[in-house]
Amino acid sequence: MLIDNDACYSALITHDVRFDGRFFVGVSTTGIYCRPVCRAKKPKKENCRFFTSAAAAEQYNFRPCMRCRPEQSPGNAEVDRTTRLSLVAARHIEEGALRDSSLKLLATQLGVTDRHLRRAFSEIFGVSPIQYSQTQRLLLARRLLMDTSLSVLDVAMASGFNSLRRMNELFRNRYHMNPRQLRRSATKALEDELVFELGFRPPYAWQAILDFLGTRTIGNVESVSGGVYRRSVLVPLGTALYSGWISVEPQLSRNTLRITISSSLYRVIPQILGKVRHLFDLSSSPGEIQKSLAPLLDNAPGLRVPGAFDGFEMAVRAILGQQITVQAARTLAGRFAVSFGTTIDTPYQGITRTFPPPGQIALLNQEDLTGMGITGSRIRTILSLAKACTSGAVTLEPVPDIQKEIEKLRSLPGIGEWTAQYIAMRVMAWPDAFPHTDHGIMKALNERSPNRVLEIAESWRPWRSYAAMALWQSLRERT
Repeated sequence: MLIDNDACYSALITHDVRFDGRFFVGVSTTGIYCRPVCRAKKPKKENCRFFTSAAAAEQYNFRPCMRCRPEQSPGNAEVDRTTRLSLVAARHIEEGALRDSSLKLLATQLGVTDRHLRRAFSEIFGVSPIQYSQTQRLLLARRLLMDTSLSVLDVAMASGFNSLRRMNELFRNRYHMNPRQLRRSATKALEDELVFELGFRPPYAWQAILDFLGTRTIGNVESVSGGVYRRSVLVPLGTALYSGWISVEPQLSRNTLRITISSSLYRVIPQILGKVRHLFDLSSSPGEIQKSLAPLLDNAPGLRVPGAFDGFEMAVRAILGQQITVQAARTLAGRFAVSFGTTIDTPYQGITRTFPPPGQIALLNQEDLTGMGITGSRIRTILSLAKACTSGAVTLEPVPDIQKEIEKLRSLPGIGEWTAQYIAMRVMAWPDAFPHTDHGIMKALNERSPNRVLEIAESWRPWRSYAAMALWQSLRERT
């Protein structure tokens, strides 16, 4: 990816939040690299070197800034099809894809050769996938050492290092210190909670996304109250399953979300943080979207597209919501979770179950799902989806070839255009998905023809998912 030094330096001088996460600046006189929004004293232009990723900066022996915390920066939106492969691969790596697996296997899962993946990845991030993975592990370890009271050994394991020795070695090579020195230099370490901050580019329409999620919470699994989103969590790692809970609340003055994670989930922190980024659309670029969708977004600056913390959970929720009200679908999803979810202890009243994984549902039959008010056709669709997920025939997460995955969904019984587009929008993080047959969208546009809705939406490419959210939001404001 080409870097315009003049544009980057201008963004650095003005603390332009639109570029946060788009590039990092290494300062030769200090050996430190920063985000463009860093409030430290600004360096001279001749002392600056600009990089497209934190990993690229570290390959040139720059160390992360203790003040602006590069590990908290927003990601990049997955819009451009030519870069989506690299960005999807980066998301997988950030969630630990290379922790116990190989680059070749990751490439196979993404439908390309490992050689092609290395080349494409290097073009976008300036480093190889392996180098990127090492930096992500180091940045996570650094964050855990500074922000939690986990032991140094637990930090190594949680960050994806196979041994404490390997983490110590990389710390010395990259940061010229050992992990215990960083722990002593930290201003504080929380004793009982794992608390993190994740950045976003402002503005952020927090209340709008919270209202959207709040009307769709699954009983006993999620809750929204007092401006905070909370939920139970079940995350696989190898052959183990880790369960616990999280809560998410905004710190709008700092352009971050504050995520509290139960200590039982410390081994899967990378996955948790990645899923939170996805759920709350933290990689969004609101400035670009606003330009493309004005005046549609004039009354909703910073509107996000809510993603999915768990792809199977969201897909089941979408199937249950076919041609019924949001409240009715919510009721059915709650019954589903109570019937098949696992009991869990949390400090939050009303969160008592984890949502069942597809492997568990794939073992059931039609009779097991009767008696909850779910129609026979939707039961067959849920079972087909669970089996397809378990076998690997369908992937419910962001993928490089979105159209191919949409076609796979459509091939399942009971999944039509609306469901496939809705899943692509929320589960696969596709910003140009558009459920044009949706009753609410047609009502907002005062149109009865789905084809006419598609014609109107053509000018909103490649941000039609955000246009759908804006139309749903406009309906909410009318009521």
